This record gives sequence, C-alpha cells and structure tokens, in this order.
Amino acid sequence: MIPAAVPSSKRIALARHAEPADDWRSELRRAVTDVDELLALVGLTRQAAAVGDGAGFALKVPRPYIDRMVPGDAEDPLLRQVLPLAAEGVAAAGFNADPLAEASAMIGAGAMQKYAGRALVIVAGACAVNCRYCFRRHFPYEQHRQGGDFPALAALRRDVGIREVILSGGDPLLLTDGHLRRWIEQIGAIEHIERIRLHTRLPVAIPARVTPALVDTLGSARQRVVVVLHFNHPNEIDAAAVAAMRRLREFTLLNQSVLLRGVNDDADALAALSERLFDAGALPYYLHMPDAVAGTAHFDVPPARAKALHRALAARLSGYLVPRLVREVAGDAAKRLVVG
Repeated sequence: MIPAAVPSSKRIALARHAEPADDWRSELRRAVTDVDELLALVGLTRQAAAVGDGAGFALKVPRPYIDRMVPGDAEDPLLRQVLPLAAEGVAAAGFNADPLAEASAMIGAGAMQKYAGRALVIVAGACAVNCRYCFRRHFPYEQHRQGGDFPALAALRRDVGIREVILSGGDPLLLTDGHLRRWIEQIGAIEHIERIRLHTRLPVAIPARVTPALVDTLGSARQRVVVVLHFNHPNEIDAAAVAAMRRLREFTLLNQSVLLRGVNDDADALAALSERLFDAGALPYYLHMPDAVAGTAHFDVPPARAKALHRALAARLSGYLVPRLVREVAGDAAKRLVVG
C-alpha cells in the first residue's frame, strides 16, 4: 500500500497493481455507483472529500480502477477524476452543456462530423467509468441510439470524402464482441472508408476487457484499425493495464490525455505518463486542454500554466514522447495547437 502521506505528484512509481478480472462483464456489473460505498472503500468521509450531489451526472467507477487509488487521500489523482465534488454545482461563466457545439455537427442519427475526411459514430451510450470532466456528460444519448439497421451508416455511405470512421460514445468497447464485429463488417463494406478508429477508456477502467476474442474482432477489419486510449495519470497504469496495451500492439495504439487541475497538472506526472505509455506500446498523442463543460470548471488549467508544463515536457523528453497540447474549438477545421 502507498502511504497516504506521499504527495500525489511523488507517487508516480508507486501505483498498486490490481489483478485482472476473469470476466470483464462481472466487473462492469460490480462497478460502484454509490458515493458512500466509494468513500468507504477509500477510507474517506463526505466532509473530508468535499462531496457534492453530482449535478445530475451519476457516479460509476469499476473496482479495478478503485484498487489503484491511495486510501485516505482525498487528493488522489484517480479519485478526483471520478468522485462528484461540491464544486460541480458552482456555475461558471463560459461553461455550458455543449461547448463544442456537437448538436450542430450531427449529420445523421448517431453520426457526427466536425472535421473533413472523418466522421464519428455514437455506437454506445455509456462508459465503464463516468469521468467527472466528461465533455459529453450532458449529451442526449437517447436521441442517437442505433438500431439493428445501423442508421448512422447511411450518412457515411453518402459522403465519399469520409475516409476514417471513429467509433465512440460512450465507449465502443462496452459493446459485445459480436455487436462490435457487426459494426466492423458494416463499415468494411463501405469502399471509401480506409481506417476505423476507436476511442476507449476500457483498458484503463477494466483492463480485462482486452481479451484475445476482442483482439481477433478488431483484427477482422478490412481497414486499418487505430485504438486511442485515455490514460491521464501514471498511477492508472498498473500491470493489468500494461498487459491490455501489449495485447493491442498489432494495431496503431495512441493515447490522449486531458490536462486536469489537481490530477495531472504536474510535469513529473506527465513525463512519467509518457514514459510508461511508450514502454507499454502506446504513443502519447494529444494532451487536451479541458473543455468548458458545465460542472467542470474546477478542473480548468490556465493556458499559461498549460504552456509552461508543455515546455517542461519538451525539455526533458524525446520529441516522440511529447503529446501535442491542443484545445478543441467549435467550428475550427482541426484541433487548435496551444503553443507559446
């Protein structure tokens, strides 16, 4: 066990190793959805943790993720990502339910296009873990459910300029292997699609989801497959997470993180994250400035601070280990690089 007295920025090499579950579905069913249960598991009181009511966004966190938290530490970087705080109920200027204007980017039922040549499909309406900073915490998933005829595909077939499809949600790896394979087969039949990209946090939250059957399912794609992971802190990378990443190494494996105040706004933590990711076979890709989503202002990092951290990374890491610092701005033709 890591002593609670060790500062979070110094606990980089001390994350506990959780054993992978035999059945990822059972871990999903056992996910903690009650705040008091989570606090009991990590040895904290409501007062010590400054808990709020969740601002309408439910708590959900799998036990393998909880196993990597430091008991008794209200500032634990993993706990801060999932525990609803009172700060979520504080209104902040400029923060709203849809800061990326995704409602206006919909091109069909469950299909979205923000950038040329790429389209995103909402294939799942939930995640294995509810991250408190989630930019889709207010997204109307019920309006974009996909039936057996995969209505989102109609928009992809119409536009021959779309070369890459992003399976998103929610988390696409919450689908069964059979359901995911049907998506891959349907997309595979669209000749102008050259790549399939999946954005997932399952290898972080429940590493046991990455089974040989899943690897076989992804490997059945006609197109090249890109898997984008979402690790934010080196303490998320335990032995089970490393094993999951290594099982995915036959695909292009990238990681994008969100820069979060009180979680990873620390040069030591970010540097260790890049090193650990690369050792496990994933390339650091993006470091996102947090989106201005209602209920998440307490995670915001000032641009000057973000730029200083990025400069510190560039000064100590090989170039390929330095993720691009970016911000998504509604209406832009691409992610906006934050430089300076």
